[in-house]
Amino acid sequence: MEELRLVLQDIMNIDLIQVTMSGARNPDGCVKIKMRPMLRRDQVYFQAEEFRNNQVFHQNLETDQAAAYVMEKMEHHFKQLQAETKRENVNVLVSKKGRVNVKRQRLKQAKEQGDLSHNRKKQYVLPEGTAVPFLVDLGVMTREGAVVKSKYDKYRQINRFLEFIRDVLPELPKGRQLTILDFGCGKSYLTFAMYYYLKELEGYDIRIIGLDLKKEVIDRCNQLSRQYGYDKLDFLTGDIADYEGVSEVDMVVTLHACDTATDFALAKAVRWNAKVILSVPCCQHELNGQIRSDVLEPLFRYGIIKERIAALATDALRAELLEQQGYRVQMLEFIDMEHTPKNLLIRAVKTRKMEDSRQRYEACRDFLGVHPSLERLLCEQSEVKGKIK
Repeated sequence: MEELRLVLQDIMNIDLIQVTMSGARNPDGCVKIKMRPMLRRDQVYFQAEEFRNNQVFHQNLETDQAAAYVMEKMEHHFKQLQAETKRENVNVLVSKKGRVNVKRQRLKQAKEQGDLSHNRKKQYVLPEGTAVPFLVDLGVMTREGAVVKSKYDKYRQINRFLEFIRDVLPELPKGRQLTILDFGCGKSYLTFAMYYYLKELEGYDIRIIGLDLKKEVIDRCNQLSRQYGYDKLDFLTGDIADYEGVSEVDMVVTLHACDTATDFALAKAVRWNAKVILSVPCCQHELNGQIRSDVLEPLFRYGIIKERIAALATDALRAELLEQQGYRVQMLEFIDMEHTPKNLLIRAVKTRKMEDSRQRYEACRDFLGVHPSLERLLCEQSEVKGKIK
């Protein structure tokens, strides 16, 4: 590891842009680390971001500490290191036997460095300074691209949602048109954001269908879609449970579909073999009326506590059922929407691995005395599929 130590002596200074350590030897632990320099009270520190279990942990290190930290991580935890400095790129590979391979590429022209302050400005998917038509019409941006101060929360919500989509782009098929369904789209500012980001910024060939029960809202959304020239963004009036307009879907989005409407959307997504599901459930009443447990009775005596436990149990059981269908599921915190405190997002990505968790699921379900709609819907779909075969 001596060669790596010498590299770190050269690059761990104010000219460093970023170090990324990846290729975790133990995928159940920390999966990636990013490190960058920062200035605080005119002293150089290095901020390490550790990514583990869908969370990010930060720590600030002095130069000597930072170099020792990187050495320890590369010796025991990671296989690859990539470093960008103002003057060169460095790639380090560490074999299973500890052999270090270093490649250094000198740049013909020095790179510009970003803000080194501790509280540097966040880089949003839809950056400030560039006017986006639907954000202007929503009153979130001015015609010059400045974010309206009173609408900054909504601006952050939109960008947070697009970050979730950006993370799953590698999971989506390439080389053909993608079909995306947004159930319960409402006024559709996130639907417009999704279309703008994927089509205009990322260049994907996409078709997005928004579905909602309110005809006047749907009419307005279609009007705006035509106004912006979004020729593959259509809005339909209809119910999630009855919609049969497509046979295959690549991504299903359901934000704040009320109570069991979320279950119908998830079941449809599974039936369509959707590669990605993004769901922010809302108003989980069903299990609140069913849940029974003598052991947990001291908790269920209090209505507000029972309601919250039932809501969390609903989404946890939904996640278990999706994993049984071959999805990798994450529970992520979503910034509160404008008129609701619901902020839990279920992100599910289709994989080939089927999670064998039926016994675990049934034990939890029976302990709580509940009968989730999603389980019934998936069973019905499975029976129909079996008859067709």
